[in-house]
Amino acid sequence: MKITVLTGSPRRNGNSAYLAEQFIKGAQEKGHEIYRFDCAFKQVEPCRACNRCGMDGPCVIKDDFNELRPHLLAADMVVFATPMYYFGISAQMKRVIDRFYAINGQIKGHYKKAAYLMTYADTAKKEAEPILLHYRTLMDYLGWESVGEVVASGVWTAGSIRNTRYGEQAYQLGKSL
Repeated sequence: MKITVLTGSPRRNGNSAYLAEQFIKGAQEKGHEIYRFDCAFKQVEPCRACNRCGMDGPCVIKDDFNELRPHLLAADMVVFATPMYYFGISAQMKRVIDRFYAINGQIKGHYKKAAYLMTYADTAKKEAEPILLHYRTLMDYLGWESVGEVVASGVWTAGSIRNTRYGEQAYQLGKSL
């Protein structure tokens, strides 16, 4: 299976990046082909809503989304790994998701698997609900099947996730495919 992993953290060694690494490790052990796109370290401009793409064509913006585009289209699975920023996904990842608009006609209703890996500092489950609702709504809209979520609460400082069960959960999710 071809799996595209999108990471949204601006910290290279952050907690959500660690979840992505563990997921990738498990998936690679099962023989899956992985393409990782670190949204925060790529130049991806926000969608301009010009509609020149017609939701199914080339985008007028020439940036690193052009590198990602063929991998999204070819992927059997897309994994989203992000920290929670003010009860939502990181801005870096949001820019990339908003640019899905230009390939909407090629991904909406075309079956893919997906998974969601998220981290947040608080421990209140209700605080994770808005970000999870966004992800689940996106999956419903696209017609993709979510095959797993790892929701890592109580991890704030870089590396604090390493002594929790969440890395193993991400690894096992990758290995279960």
